[in-house]
Amino acid sequence: MTTTSATKTSAELNIRPEPDRELVAIARYVKEYTCDSAEARETARYSLMDALGCGMLALGFPACAKLLGPVVPGTLVPNGPRVPGTRFELDPVKAAFDIGCIIRWLDFNDTWLAAEWGHPSDNLGGILAVADYLSRKHIADGKAPLTMGDVLSAMIKAHEIQGCMALDNSFNRVGLDHVVLVKVATTAVVTGLLGGSCEQIVDAVSQAWIDGQSLRTYRHAPNTGSRKSWAAGDATSRGVRLALMTMSGEMGYPSALSAPTWGFYDVVFKGKPFSFPRPYGSYVMENVLFKVSFPAEFHAQTAVEAAVTLHPQVKDRLSEIEKVVIHTQESAIRIISKSGKLYNPADRDHCLQYMTAIGLIFGNLTAGDYEDAVACNPLIDALREKMEVVEEPRYSREYLEPDKRSIANAVQVFFTDGTKSERVEVEYPIGHRRRRAAAIPLLEEKFRKNLASRFPQGQAEKIMTLCSDRHRLEAIPVDEFMALFVIKAA
Repeated sequence: MTTTSATKTSAELNIRPEPDRELVAIARYVKEYTCDSAEARETARYSLMDALGCGMLALGFPACAKLLGPVVPGTLVPNGPRVPGTRFELDPVKAAFDIGCIIRWLDFNDTWLAAEWGHPSDNLGGILAVADYLSRKHIADGKAPLTMGDVLSAMIKAHEIQGCMALDNSFNRVGLDHVVLVKVATTAVVTGLLGGSCEQIVDAVSQAWIDGQSLRTYRHAPNTGSRKSWAAGDATSRGVRLALMTMSGEMGYPSALSAPTWGFYDVVFKGKPFSFPRPYGSYVMENVLFKVSFPAEFHAQTAVEAAVTLHPQVKDRLSEIEKVVIHTQESAIRIISKSGKLYNPADRDHCLQYMTAIGLIFGNLTAGDYEDAVACNPLIDALREKMEVVEEPRYSREYLEPDKRSIANAVQVFFTDGTKSERVEVEYPIGHRRRRAAAIPLLEEKFRKNLASRFPQGQAEKIMTLCSDRHRLEAIPVDEFMALFVIKAA
């Protein structure tokens, strides 16, 4: 006799939960918070200048420029947002990609370092695209445009969302790229710019969390490649797309983070919820890091500065070097310490040893130093092979301390005759808040040079004059500001 048995199952209790409190906190911050901090608004002005300046410089690199423009050549978009430094007028999603792409391409815009790292001004791609689109549309409809003050406010909020999420929560340790936070922050602030309610911001941000997230594959050996230069553009444009979908009536997912089995926490974070050591305000913008001196991954900024300091002592003794010892933080070792062949510019600008070697050999580091024409110099790889990278526990500890947030490196060169250079230690890069006073004049000069790489003198000076006065900048309509960055027909 054959017997059969049925497996008894129970149906899931299908009760729609209240939205995750993390989603609600972001939505309320976007809708309700007003930033009156003069320091935050001034810093946002510099962040805007620096990000756009980096974009103008990046437009001179063909690998970046080839990614820009309409998906279908010849597409015309009424009231389409402009892409600074070009003549493109695109739909808001592609414009967000293009603006985000040029800002991030050279790894030279502002930075935030914590348990997770990233570049909060990457969100400017989505913010500027949507603000320009709305302003042009409002004018066509007989309404008032947005102002650049609205843009600075949105930047402060995007910086804060991305940066506070990064303080205690490491996405790289579970294999995700930090641009997930760009997507989340852009989605939130852009939905707010579009007039979304708290409920709509919650819905849009839930979409960002359950979206497919980028792996860090393209940032690490042996696969480092140029996607890391356009990943932020991709993320901020996706944030715009999700915001627009939500504003058209698309539903959200209230327990996107906390749903058992299927939510972000269980799928990606091993069931661990996010930790938030501080409420949302203007902390991140006030403490953001600027890359003033070198277009280098930020964990290497102080190593390059130390190498440049040592350049006069070693430039005539390069053939006599026995070894170079770099003391650094754990994060730098995990992200950018690598040996062996480097295959492309993206590979080189994420190599601690390459960047340090350039500083020792040439006494500087520029975006062009990652290109093949420089990388073929045999001195560079010969020096890389002589490098030892050692973790300094104090550097790793103080990297995470809220009152320090140092990004320290020390470099020392040892010669074959038994002599050695001084040990040059740099704990805070010039763009750090602790060195902000020294950084501002250099940041302004960086902006001026980057504008000159793209615009005639008169046009560049007009932009510079406007951006040098925060109150004038905040008052100008977004569409007028963006018009200043249009490349004029010959």
